[in-house]
Amino acid sequence: MDQDSCSVTCSVLIEWTNSQGSILKKLNHRTASLRLIRNNFREMFIEVRAEKSNTTTKLSLKSISVFNKFMTEGKATIVFKKENCTLFLSNAPTTQLINFLKTIYIKVTNQSELAGKNLLTEKLLSNKSLGGVQEISPATSTEVNKAKEKAIGISRATITTPSPSAARKRKRSDENTSKKITAKKLYENPTTTEISEEQAKILQTILNGRNVFFTGSAGTGKSFLLKKIIAALPPDVTVATASTGVAACHIGGITLHQFAGIGIGTANLERCYQMASRNAILWRKTKHLIIDEISMVDGEYFDKIEAVGRYIRKNERPFGGIQLILCGDFFQLPPVSSRDKKAKFCFESDTWEKCVHFNFELQTVYRQNDPKFISILNNIRIGRVTDEIAEVLKATAKQKIESNGILATRLCSHVNEAEEINEFQLNELKGEPKIYMAQDSDQSMSTVLNQQLNVPGKLILKVGSQVMLLKNINVSNGLVNGARGIIVKFEDNIPVVQFKSGTLYHAKLEKWSLRTNTGAVVHRKQVPLKLAWAFSIHKSQGLTLDCVEMCLTRVFDAGQSYVALSRAQSLQSLRVLDFNNQQVWAHSNVLRFYKKFRRNLQEMEMIPLGGKQKV
Repeated sequence: MDQDSCSVTCSVLIEWTNSQGSILKKLNHRTASLRLIRNNFREMFIEVRAEKSNTTTKLSLKSISVFNKFMTEGKATIVFKKENCTLFLSNAPTTQLINFLKTIYIKVTNQSELAGKNLLTEKLLSNKSLGGVQEISPATSTEVNKAKEKAIGISRATITTPSPSAARKRKRSDENTSKKITAKKLYENPTTTEISEEQAKILQTILNGRNVFFTGSAGTGKSFLLKKIIAALPPDVTVATASTGVAACHIGGITLHQFAGIGIGTANLERCYQMASRNAILWRKTKHLIIDEISMVDGEYFDKIEAVGRYIRKNERPFGGIQLILCGDFFQLPPVSSRDKKAKFCFESDTWEKCVHFNFELQTVYRQNDPKFISILNNIRIGRVTDEIAEVLKATAKQKIESNGILATRLCSHVNEAEEINEFQLNELKGEPKIYMAQDSDQSMSTVLNQQLNVPGKLILKVGSQVMLLKNINVSNGLVNGARGIIVKFEDNIPVVQFKSGTLYHAKLEKWSLRTNTGAVVHRKQVPLKLAWAFSIHKSQGLTLDCVEMCLTRVFDAGQSYVALSRAQSLQSLRVLDFNNQQVWAHSNVLRFYKKFRRNLQEMEMIPLGGKQKV
């Protein structure tokens, strides 16, 4: 755990109350830095330093309760009982906040181990104190392990009181029904997964305030890194968007069209200004704008929303001064063209070079681990098909990739084709159909949920249905998003699925969340399955498939074949029918862009990134 785990920057409200609960004093800081410190007597404090006024408040970490129910939204509350003081934290970067709270838990839990030991002399002789105060060091692995051991059997305790009486438990429950920090909750934090060196470099550049475009071939962890970036930025002023609803759902964001507020962008600029004014509050409060799947954003649309940003924010800097984080692979699916007009890529827009300061390319592939298959995919990506590659792909047509009664999912170039195959195959099965209707938190949003989630509003299943799992349930057992299975029976109306790995799974309701452009969150509960005799290439983006078949004779866009082939986990899980070299090509403009892009990457290696840039 690094030193950053001992500090956090966020909005802070501090309230002191009397014994009756009336507020005696209040401090409200829009931006403040919190850090963990220790005095010469090894007593621990939280120091709150306001950014503008530079005023400092110190609060002793004795007899505290931490309420962390909303920490994944950048919010937490710390109650200092002896001082009758409450610290309300908001708009904190999720990763910073979780690590900060985790460090408090670990340090305070281990503080009791030092009780009764005279460490004053040692502390004074160390000559490290600065005016009697020293920053707390990051938690060591020994401290973490001790905290874990101590947490066993006390998951309902506050962080300072391992074995409270029943009366005190009831009192705390009355005070606040939010969850307290528990070791179990914190140690399960998914944001602590380590990122690679190349990913860390991109993250640091973004945290320095730069406008960044990062790319990489399929399976290089672009979505994984985006989630890390989102967790590292203040949530109240960060908007995560994507060009499609499915991609937006992957990163917990909204579509770019929802954010921009100009419809599909066909109106003239004056009309776009009027339309976007309805989203003016969102535009003005946004400091960091993330756009995923940038390859599918039309260049003219990009130019229009860039102009809208300057107009609404009354700021002539690109996008009105909003920091841009752009992600995608232009070798994958391009923007959709109309019959009348050919769409242009985002990098062909008038404003691209003004908006993008730093470019990065992720190189390490995580989806596949076979160097031969990775090499084939890298060649297909740029439209290169050698005789050897063609022979390897043609040979897969004879492979038997089915097992445990699970058929290969057919990837189709058109959405309608996939739906027709699924409907036909379902009707061919005998037996009684079971219907599962989604439970939506807001019925008026059901149409939007259908458009933006992969999860069906209405799911019809029979015994023998080929299905795909739509959520990570148990990674170690192979129950991951994209895993293939078959319905073997129903127990108490619950579908029982046997997966290709052999695992049996009772498919219970799971929850998906969708954020609207007003900041509201809509939920859908549904069985996490979808019919999987066939899937469209478009809907398969972001998935890893362990049993997939495709016929690429009907592909109509550059990059479609690459997207389809790169969904496969390995050559052994792939079957390509009627392959020929004409089915693979890359757009000449994209090839030229990446040639220039890589030249710029080499030049950028010589430029220091510098410190944080203000936006």
